[in-house]
Formats: sequence, structure tokens, C-alpha cells
Amino acid sequence: MLEAAKSTLLILSALFPIVNPLGGSPIFLTLTRDYAAADRRALSWRVAVNSLFLLVVSCLIGTHILTFFGISLPVVQVGGGLIVVATGWAMLNRKDEEDGTPDGKARKKVAPRDEFKTAFYPLTLPLTVGPGSISVAITLGANLPRHHGWNFLGIMAILIGCVIIAMSIYICYGFSDRLARVLGDTAMSVIMRLSSFLLVCIGVQILWNGAKALLSSLPQFAN
Repeated sequence: MLEAAKSTLLILSALFPIVNPLGGSPIFLTLTRDYAAADRRALSWRVAVNSLFLLVVSCLIGTHILTFFGISLPVVQVGGGLIVVATGWAMLNRKDEEDGTPDGKARKKVAPRDEFKTAFYPLTLPLTVGPGSISVAITLGANLPRHHGWNFLGIMAILIGCVIIAMSIYICYGFSDRLARVLGDTAMSVIMRLSSFLLVCIGVQILWNGAKALLSSLPQFAN
């Protein structure tokens, strides 16, 4: 159970700052400003479900795709760690007035005609779960402990972590108008900076795990 709890916390700590429902809620509110409150909450639920599907599939199946293409786990750890560090560093140094998505994609205006038409694109992909989030999810899935294949606790950790993130998306997006009034710009900025620093630290740890495995495979470091 302790291993599952650590894995769940790792998933939350690494994915939450990149998905960043708190930072995305003001943008979601702007894109849905012509929607009624009930329609906005229904749309946020669709976005949360879509995000859950993308994250879970990336964590569970991503490693099998990598195996099919012959990519080793240490290489995934090094590449994924670099992505996490770069993303966290960019978020840490981003100015408050910048208006990009967590993955660096431009925000697009959503027409208010059909509130569910844009639930997947662009509100889920790339606004909420973009290429950066998917890459990190694959890396986390590859980095989770395995004992002769997938273990029950590992799958539970993935599901619990992704469900918590999906629920946070629904809460932050569905009640974005209230959240913006309660937190304010200063609190939003503080949350972003703290999450970004934690993200950099996690990226360094994942990078070191992969680099250490690669170095140990070399003859001069084997013994």
C-alpha cells in the first residue's frame, strides 16, 4: 500500500502542474463566457472525462507502444525527465500576463453554438491535456514499479491519480467563475510557481533514474 501511495503522489505531482486546471480555469472561463452556468459545468464534465481517458491510456498502453518500437525504459526516463524539467522551468519563468496553454499551444476561441462540439478539441486537446502531458504520462507509466508485468497496486495508483486530476479539472473548470473570484490573480500566480518548482525537482529525479541505469549498462561502470 505504501508503494501505491507513493506512485499516486508521484502521478499527481508530475501531471497536475502540466495539466494545470487552476491555471487553465481562467482561460476556460473566457472561452465559455457566453455559456450558462449549467452548460459550462456540463462541458467541464465532458472535458474531465476526455482528459481521464487520455491520461489513463497514455500511462497503461504507452509502454507497450515503446516496446513495439524498441525503445528502452532508461531512454524513456531520460527523455521524459528532460521534458518534465523543461516544462517546469518554462512555467517557473513564465510571466503572469502570458496567455499560453500548459503545453505552449495557442489558445483558440470557442464558438458558443454547441457546448459539446468543442469538448475534445480544443478544450481537452491541447488546452487541458496536450502533447507535454501525454509524454509525461507515458514516462510515468514506464517509471512505475512492475513485478512480472502490471501489478494491481500500480494500476490502482494510475487510476486513482488520473481520477483525482480529472475531478480537479471538473471542479476548476465547472466553477471557474467562482474560483476566479475567490483566489484572485496573486494566489493563482503563487500556485503556479510552487507547482513549477516541484515539477522541476521531479523531472531531475526521473532523469537521474534513467541516466543511472544507462551508465550502469556500460562496461566501465558495470562493476
